[in-house]
Amino acid sequence: MPFKAVDILGISLLIDYGEMFKQAGVEVELVVNPCPIRGATEDEIIAAVGDADAVITQTTFQAFPRRVLASLSNVKLITSIGVGYDYLDVDAATELGILTANVPDASTREVADHAMGLILACTRRIVQLNEVVKRGDWTAMGDPYISGEIWPKLSNLEGQTLGLIGLGRIGRAMVPRAKGFGLRIIANDPYIDPGIFREFGVEQVELDQLLTQSDMISLHVPLTSETTRLLGLEQLKKMKPTACLVNTARGAIVDHEALYTALTEGYIAIAAFDVTEPEPIPADSPLLKLENFICTAHSAGLSPPAFAELQRRPGAEIIRFVKGEWPVGLIDDRAKETYRKKWPK
Repeated sequence: MPFKAVDILGISLLIDYGEMFKQAGVEVELVVNPCPIRGATEDEIIAAVGDADAVITQTTFQAFPRRVLASLSNVKLITSIGVGYDYLDVDAATELGILTANVPDASTREVADHAMGLILACTRRIVQLNEVVKRGDWTAMGDPYISGEIWPKLSNLEGQTLGLIGLGRIGRAMVPRAKGFGLRIIANDPYIDPGIFREFGVEQVELDQLLTQSDMISLHVPLTSETTRLLGLEQLKKMKPTACLVNTARGAIVDHEALYTALTEGYIAIAAFDVTEPEPIPADSPLLKLENFICTAHSAGLSPPAFAELQRRPGAEIIRFVKGEWPVGLIDDRAKETYRKKWPK
């Protein structure tokens, strides 16, 4: 029987995986059986996957908890587009001998560029200045300037301190971009070897030090049990009242109620988020009424080249797997051993 792959995301409607498989010389039966991107039930996921050998999905949104994984008796590989895998129980998959893969490198440059753009939007108040022009003001003598609404909040970047929470791929990509603006860079990441900090010329600090010393903070950690609500009101109060907070990682890393309090009470000056909790952000969210909150609708990782790679990668991972190779985006290296035990050749 041919190897069977099921696409429950619908991404194969945009790219010809059949042609990819043909050119690679592998025999794969592809079934397109889309589930809702958000809100699919566990039973819907199980039914959609059926007896497939591999699953193409997006586990930032489509959930694969232990019960679902345990029900997929024939699945050997789950390949998820994107960097995040918030709703995939990686430990359970590993225990069950299922290989899981993501695309950790597809949008690194885009997200780093976007984060720097949000830092500039905060420090140069670009969004607010644009709104001033669109409501009919123009020169430096316009009312917002005379009344001190905007110009006292503008700052340059050179000599200021950028705090990176997370020094993985995207955090490291931030370093040369930030250094180009003359920023001092400090970072907190307990899972990164100190040698990496030295290699990139970044000062390693504890989280509290980062919060108190930074003029701007940019988040670049995955969403885990440790990072969920990592920044609550207690942490936000430790930041400088002139500081900005940028989040292109995951919305739930920051307590949104605490963020609203921090922005309205002056504990921090401004925040720019590409991600929220939940997504999409509710239209009646009080954050959206604040002039010192910017939101860009989970767009940081997008560009035509990045999207093309996100589409291509699941097919490429399936080809590697069918040829007897490990996925390049393998999330948990421990799964190799449990996979070998479950599926001996």
